[in-house]
Amino acid sequence: MASSRKHAEGSAAQGNLSVAGQNNVRSSTSGATEASDEPKLPVARDIDDLLDDGEERYTTSDDRRQVSFTSAVFLIFNRMVGTGIFATPATIVELSGSVGLSLFIWVIGMIIAGTGMMTYLEFGTGIPRNGGEKNYLEYVYRKPKFLITAMYAGYVVLLGWAGSNSVIFGEYILNAANVEVDRWNQRGVGLACITSAFLIHGLALKWGLRLQNLLGTIKLFILLLIIVSGFVALGGHLKVEKPNNFSNAFEGTTGSAYGIVTALYNVIWSYIGYSNANYALSETKNPVQTLKRAAPAALILVSILYMLTNIAYFAAVPKAEIISSGRIVAATFFRNMFGVRAERALSVFVALSAYGNVLSVIFSQGRLVQEVAREGILPFSRLWASNKPLNAPFMGLFEHWLVSVIIMLAPPPGDAYNFILNVISYPLSVINVFVSAGLIHLYLHPFSIHRSPQTWSPPVRATLPVVGFFLLSNIYLVIAPFVPPSDGQNVYESLPYYLHCVVGIGILLAGAVYWLFWAKLLPRLGGYELVRENKVGSDGWSNNVFVRRPIVKA
Repeated sequence: MASSRKHAEGSAAQGNLSVAGQNNVRSSTSGATEASDEPKLPVARDIDDLLDDGEERYTTSDDRRQVSFTSAVFLIFNRMVGTGIFATPATIVELSGSVGLSLFIWVIGMIIAGTGMMTYLEFGTGIPRNGGEKNYLEYVYRKPKFLITAMYAGYVVLLGWAGSNSVIFGEYILNAANVEVDRWNQRGVGLACITSAFLIHGLALKWGLRLQNLLGTIKLFILLLIIVSGFVALGGHLKVEKPNNFSNAFEGTTGSAYGIVTALYNVIWSYIGYSNANYALSETKNPVQTLKRAAPAALILVSILYMLTNIAYFAAVPKAEIISSGRIVAATFFRNMFGVRAERALSVFVALSAYGNVLSVIFSQGRLVQEVAREGILPFSRLWASNKPLNAPFMGLFEHWLVSVIIMLAPPPGDAYNFILNVISYPLSVINVFVSAGLIHLYLHPFSIHRSPQTWSPPVRATLPVVGFFLLSNIYLVIAPFVPPSDGQNVYESLPYYLHCVVGIGILLAGAVYWLFWAKLLPRLGGYELVRENKVGSDGWSNNVFVRRPIVKA
C-alpha cells in the first residue's frame, strides 16, 4: 500500500493528464513533452497490478499522439453520421407507425446518447488510454480474474462493426450508377469499400485521418443541404405534391413494444459513436482536455442535424413513400426535391458518407483488437498486438476486416443490413448495462486498495441521475427485444425476430467459455497458474504476456 502511494505521488508530476488518468498512462520518449520540465517519475500501477505479484505499468510514446481536437471531433462525427440518418428513418417510421412517434423516438435516442456520452466521458477522462470499455470494465469488475477481459474480447473479436455501412455503401453506389442491386454486386462493392479502408489505415495512418476529416466535411455539407431543402419543401417548393405529414402527425401510431424498441435500436445505432474517441486516447494530444471538448461538441452538432434532417424528410416525402423507400430514403428525398438526376448524383455523396463511417469504425475497432491482444489474452497475442510495419495496428485492423467481411457476406439477401445492425447494437446494450452499473458502484464505493487509482476522482462527473437513466434505458433495451412482435412488425424477412439477441448473447458467452478453458480447466489439468507479466516493446508501448508458472505442491 505504501508502494502504491509512492507511485501515485510520482505520477502526479505529469501535468497533461487527469488526476485519475495520469496514474495509468506514461509517455516513453526521448523527446520533449508538455511537461518536459518535470522529472521523469514512475507512474502508479495499472488497473490489474494487484492481480499478480509483479508490478504493471501502461506505457506509450509521445510520437504516437497524432489525434488532434479536430480529428477527435471528426472521429466521433464520422462514427455517428454514417448511414443511419440516411438509411434507418424508413424502418423507424414503419415500426412506430406515425411521423409524430418516430420524431419522439429520435428525441429519446438523443437523450440516451447524451447520458451515454457523459458516462463514457467520465470514464475516459479518468482512464485516458486506448481500449474504451475494456479498461472501464476491468477497473470495476476484478473478480473472477480475467473473466471480464475474456468476455469483452469475444465481443471485440467476433463482431464486424464495419460490415453494415459497407453494405449500404454498395447499395447507394449501385443506385447512383442506375444498376439493379442484387445480393452479390451490392456486397462486392461493399467488399471493395471495407478493404480500401483497412489498407489506408493500416499503411498510411496520417492520410487516413486526413481522408476521414475530408469525408466528415462532405457529410456535414450533405446534411446541411437536406436541412435547407427541407425548409424550402415546407414552403411548398417541390417536384411532387406537398405531403402534409405534419397535419395529423400521430396518425397510425403503434403500441407494439417490439416495434418501439426496435425503432429505438435503429436510432441508437445512428448515435453509436459518441465514445469513439475513447478508443484512441493513447494516440490523442492532451487526451483529457481534448475529450472534454470533442465529445460534447460532436454530439450536440449531430443531435441538431439529425432532428432537422428528419423534419426535412417529412416535409418532402409522403409517409407511405418513406416506408416503401427502404434504405434509400435520402435518395427519394433528393428526387422529390431536385429530380431523378439529382437523386443519382447525390446518392454518391451519401455513399461517401458511408465510406467515412467505415473508415472511422475500422480505425477504432482495429485498436480495440490490438488493445485486447496487448492484454495477452488472445491466441497469438503478440501478432495482433503488433504496431508494425508502419506504426499502426495493421493486424488488429486485419482481424476486424476479416470478421466484417464474413458477417457482411453470410446473412440472406434483404436481412443483411438489419441483422448486422441489431446483432451489434444488442451486445453493446448489455455492455452498457455493466459500464453504467460499474460507474454507479464507483460513486457508492470510490475508494479501494485493489484498484489503481485507488480513489475514483476523475475531472468530469456524469452524476448519479444521468448514469442511472443510462443504466435503466439499457436494461430496457436488453429485455424488450424478447417480446414477440405484432403481425407484420418483424424487422426480418426470413429470420426469427429474436435471432440478433441470441447471437449477441452467444458472442459474449463465447468469451466466457474461452476463459473457462484457458484460465481454469487447462491450468488445473496442466498443474500451472497463469501469471501476467508486463513488458515494454521496442516501439515504447507496453503489453502483457501470460506466463505459465508451475504450481509447487507442498
